[in-house]
Amino acid sequence: MKKNMCAASKSFSVKTLSALLFGTAGVFLAPTMLGLAPQAQAAVPAIKLPDFSDLVDAVGPAVVNIRTTERLKMGGAGAGVGGQDEQEMQEFLRRFFGGAMPTPRQQAPRGGRRAVPQEQEVQRGVGSGFIISADGYVLSNAHVVDGADEVYVTLTDKREFKAKVIGADARTDVALLKIEGANLPRLTIGDSNKIRVGEWVIAIGSPFNLENTVTAGIISAKSRDTGDYLPLIQSDVAVNPGNSGGPLINMRGEVIGINSQIATLSGAYNGISFAVPIDEAMRVGEQLKKTGKVVRGRIGVQIGEVSKDVAESLGLPNAKGAQVSMVEPGGPADKAGIKAGDIILKFNGAQIERSSDLPRLVGGAAVNGKSTITVWRKGAQQDVPVTVVELESEKTAKKGVKEPEAQAVNALGLKVSDVPAAKKQELKIDAGVLVDDADGVAAQAGLQPGDVILQLNNVAVKDAKQFNVLVAKLDPKKTSAVLVRRGDVAQFVSLRPSAK
Repeated sequence: MKKNMCAASKSFSVKTLSALLFGTAGVFLAPTMLGLAPQAQAAVPAIKLPDFSDLVDAVGPAVVNIRTTERLKMGGAGAGVGGQDEQEMQEFLRRFFGGAMPTPRQQAPRGGRRAVPQEQEVQRGVGSGFIISADGYVLSNAHVVDGADEVYVTLTDKREFKAKVIGADARTDVALLKIEGANLPRLTIGDSNKIRVGEWVIAIGSPFNLENTVTAGIISAKSRDTGDYLPLIQSDVAVNPGNSGGPLINMRGEVIGINSQIATLSGAYNGISFAVPIDEAMRVGEQLKKTGKVVRGRIGVQIGEVSKDVAESLGLPNAKGAQVSMVEPGGPADKAGIKAGDIILKFNGAQIERSSDLPRLVGGAAVNGKSTITVWRKGAQQDVPVTVVELESEKTAKKGVKEPEAQAVNALGLKVSDVPAAKKQELKIDAGVLVDDADGVAAQAGLQPGDVILQLNNVAVKDAKQFNVLVAKLDPKKTSAVLVRRGDVAQFVSLRPSAK
């Protein structure tokens, strides 16, 4: 009886479940509806996917196609019938424009006169842009117009204009163009500081020369530091060659960025694209409009990130700021008293979260004006006034000559000696110790003979005796920060002393 009941129960369960899942209504019930879930969960409000059609209708007319050309010389001496120059040009045209190009019938010049070289305008590249004023100012990427002899802007209504390049800034990849027109459609400028990760955005442009193409996605990250001069907006909007210079637009119809780069292994879209924040682009555009170039400031330092170990060793509450590894001799920072090993925490009151924040803040400061740098030095903050000068060209840090070897291994694995007077004068330092040999943790961290140690945690190193006393007192359970100078560059190195 019991066996039959079990069999009947099994049969009922299967049939009932089958009816529930695949009944005449064809309704599939979720596990919670069948009572299979341990407990009911609160329903998450449904998020309706957006319809972009009205948005595209509103902003699309202000997005333009940008076509660039260059002038190539054809014919002339050495370019006779079937000559190498002619063959190379035809191959160029076939590869970039497809199909065989008609070749004008060549004839030998009459009367022995040499043929005059002819210039032919050929297409160089295709990109995108957008109008920001009714009188015809257009923003795009600097790389879109770089090297072009002529730039043509085409609107969605097929009107074409020859554009004048007002200026281009390679560091931010922003270009400002001007076309002659009135009452032109224009985009509304948004605020890239107010964007949120996860919000919907669209891109409009001319990928692969397919004009007026719309793609959509979300903002993936803000202030993505790619090593360039400014942080970029990361999105998953499909961006391909030809989209460069086009707008990234939010759901309010405001442009929040200029599509500029893609992260790719194939040369096409791989799910990650980057846009120049519109706030920075507009600042650059205003300078280009006024002077045709962008003026930036500099203070003459080489900087690096502050690691967690270094921050803890120096008594900093968190690993923020920019560590000064080198000060340019005679530069603004040198004159202001900034030293290698200083941690720059603020510039004109603005917090330095990452080292890359400093060049952007300095670059935007008033040239030849007074600014204030807040540094962390020997366990305390102090404000240092500095005069910002104009950045005329990119300056790379000068690499010094490797220090010669000189001649009691301590808990850090270091054998040190006093720095000779001549060496101090050469390096322009007052104290420190010279590394004669490095072993153990010091060698593993990359220290080598010839390095000069200037500071241990927040204490300035005076001589070898004092340094070894300081090392002997270190807690082997804690990491210490050693300021090491090699050539002209100083860098904090985190070391944990060996147990006694």
